Amino acid sequence: MKQNLLIVLLVILAFILVVLAQQIKINLPGINQGYAPQQPLAFSHRLHSGDLQIDCMYCHSGADKSRHAGIPSENVCMNCHRFVTAGWDKIRIEDERAQKEKRPPQPVVSDELKKLYRAAAFDETQMKFKDKPYSGKPIEWTRVYNLPDFVFFDHRRHVNADVSCQKCHGAVETMEKVTQVPDLTMGWCVNCHRDVNNGKIPELKGKYASISCTVCHY
Repeated sequence: MKQNLLIVLLVILAFILVVLAQQIKINLPGINQGYAPQQPLAFSHRLHSGDLQIDCMYCHSGADKSRHAGIPSENVCMNCHRFVTAGWDKIRIEDERAQKEKRPPQPVVSDELKKLYRAAAFDETQMKFKDKPYSGKPIEWTRVYNLPDFVFFDHRRHVNADVSCQKCHGAVETMEKVTQVPDLTMGWCVNCHRDVNNGKIPELKGKYASISCTVCHY
């Protein structure tokens, strides 16, 4: 009798703790909603994806043909940043100063781009790649979205079905620092698939999203 009462009390306590955690926005174990780690380089999605409207696929080129969207190599960044070395305001200040002092303007490189140049072995004084052998060290980005090992997720299935990046990642084009927007629970995924099948997502009408266990767990 006492044992049954104890079990009932523990179940009630667990339920209360879950409700309280949701009310005060404490993540339950394994849920990293709101996670926004400090990155080794302050890359702004708001600037690149929002203001400059660079397509997501330019940097995350594996998203339509691989499980993983991929992180761009430094070479992809250098396609632009061999020439774009700092914010326009800082470059204009140097141009005005050079005109006043009657000298050629000097290259202006932001502190964050200096990190990229070091990683890409790019000489910022001569504005060219350093001679081989390669002497840079790749940027070690911190992963934001991370699923358990027993879950299989395939970017290409979603991208090729015309699911927008924002559907899962939120309005990345407004983020200075990428933050995990959804909770990534199984319920969140399954409910989205059900909404697709029930025609509740206008831009995905006519699509079919499986809710079979073996699609994500095998």
